[in-house]
Amino acid sequence: MSPVRMNRSETIFKDTHTVEGALYPLIHDVVAMVKKVMAGISVWTINGLKPVEYPPETIWEILVNAVVHRDYSVSDNIQVLIFDNRIEIISPGKFPAFITKDNILDARFSRNPRIVRTLNRYKDAPNRDMGEGLNTAFQKMKDFKLRPPEISEDGNTVRAIIPHTPLASPEDAILEFLRNNPTIKNGQARDLTGIRSENSVKNVFYRLRDEKLIERVPNLDGSAAAWRLMK
Repeated sequence: MSPVRMNRSETIFKDTHTVEGALYPLIHDVVAMVKKVMAGISVWTINGLKPVEYPPETIWEILVNAVVHRDYSVSDNIQVLIFDNRIEIISPGKFPAFITKDNILDARFSRNPRIVRTLNRYKDAPNRDMGEGLNTAFQKMKDFKLRPPEISEDGNTVRAIIPHTPLASPEDAILEFLRNNPTIKNGQARDLTGIRSENSVKNVFYRLRDEKLIERVPNLDGSAAAWRLMK
């Protein structure tokens, strides 16, 4: 039921996998596939280039929520899009009943009660904490010091974005990086802060420069341009 399509970041390479089957093994198979894809992704962190890491509970709970609460009257697939700075899980259909992006952590409504009951019969039920799953997903992001997921309606779908963006401000993240590394480039800062725009990152650098906290590394221009802490 409901194939899940995954795309690795369009800025590095694109790969598509389709996972089909009964819901219980499908959930486990998709989570395993997501982990496999993420194992090949490295991003810049304050401690250098590291494999990308998200709370596994967050991925699990948001995927289970998509499978359990999607609108099965819509003939479309759940999609899991994996980028180098976020994961997006897109499920067919709008929010059910009175659920909105503002009350989704507090309100309770089951669009597919038979699916909920069937999955709950498994010894290791994927939805055993039904009603608390999304709250767990949000709390685990906080524990990892990452910004919370963003869940919203997008046309006739519900889109959940799991950002790989630190809770720290861009300025604090860059300064912390420079306390552990001699220089920082624009691309590294984009990984670090989750900011996608090269010009927006430049503006962060300029603010730190104006506060006399960092300076340009001399004789490095273009793609080699880098910044360092003020001596």
